[in-house]
Amino acid sequence: MQWWEQYDPNEVSVNSTEVPDSWKVCVLEGVYFGGNDYGGMLGARISSIFVIGFVSTAVTLFPYCAKYVPRLRIPKYVYLFARYFGSGVIIATAFVHLLDPAYSNIGPNTCVGMTGKWTSFSWPPAIVLVTLFFTFLIDIASAMWVEHKHGIVDDSKRDRVAELLVSGQATVICSSMREQTYEQSVVELDPGRKNLTICECLDDDFKLDNGKEVKVQFAAFLVLEFGIIFHSVTIGINLGACGTEFKTLYPVLVFHQSFEGLGIGARLSAIPFKEKDLVPYICGLAYGLVTPISIAIGLAVRTTYNGNSYTSNVVQGVMNSISAGILIYTGLVELLARDFIFDQECRRDKKKLLFMVVCTVAGAGIMALVGKWA
Repeated sequence: MQWWEQYDPNEVSVNSTEVPDSWKVCVLEGVYFGGNDYGGMLGARISSIFVIGFVSTAVTLFPYCAKYVPRLRIPKYVYLFARYFGSGVIIATAFVHLLDPAYSNIGPNTCVGMTGKWTSFSWPPAIVLVTLFFTFLIDIASAMWVEHKHGIVDDSKRDRVAELLVSGQATVICSSMREQTYEQSVVELDPGRKNLTICECLDDDFKLDNGKEVKVQFAAFLVLEFGIIFHSVTIGINLGACGTEFKTLYPVLVFHQSFEGLGIGARLSAIPFKEKDLVPYICGLAYGLVTPISIAIGLAVRTTYNGNSYTSNVVQGVMNSISAGILIYTGLVELLARDFIFDQECRRDKKKLLFMVVCTVAGAGIMALVGKWA
């Protein structure tokens, strides 16, 4: 006999002192005495595979296509809206859609949190903290690896470049055909020919040392996408096997996955990939397909899967905590800090800056509101 089977739920009251509080909480949450609550509507569930798959993929690729596919002729401010609205969505997802559910799954006052070794610590914030620093270390390691492989420009070389510019011995080369405005950011100096290459044009379309820039940013992006995909697996399985709440959950998750996709696409669009590079499309497709595949898995186990079982709560709580740690770091450091605090150019145009801030706040606010239902 399992420990939770020692008492009959029909004969125990909340005030029964001889029964452990952990047992009462587990019964109230339906962890041990609940079961599969599949609610039918198979046709609608199957349709969700295609609807969510198509919409989330399209929205994910929109920011990238808006910037790098000229024939679409999408206005600049439409692209900026998509990019910074998506940044706000990522931050709200971390706190409202991941951290809060993690506490509901394995927090101190839950069935899991009041049983076994889970009582020894408040695990959601601990897992978030460990994941956050692990992400931080990955970020540092990837940057150091790229610098080791491609080299960096030290201060002495930068001073030498300044001398060459002043003396007229340096040649400026830039692939951009737009207004030739430069910062003193050096890519490569050929001492033999005294040929200088300076390629950071301030039009946001060409980045310093494109190969190095792509590798550093893409490594950070993969961590972000991994965190969101981690979360998408759980909600996809739950949607495929959930009960009567499917009617509400279906339309809400269409928006939920679309907004998260917009966040991924926003980050993807900021990476200066080469023209006709297929990697951005592969990344967008990977996010777009993971939830439909998870829904299909949920449908396959719809009559046996219990999304509120003890094991399910542990798995969901740990996964949500890990994803929250990744997205908190990425959202605050890679998105807010890098785009607003460390980018001096964005603050020169006050109208553009205000628009970016409003879009970011709007994205966070609307995604937080969606958390009321999913």
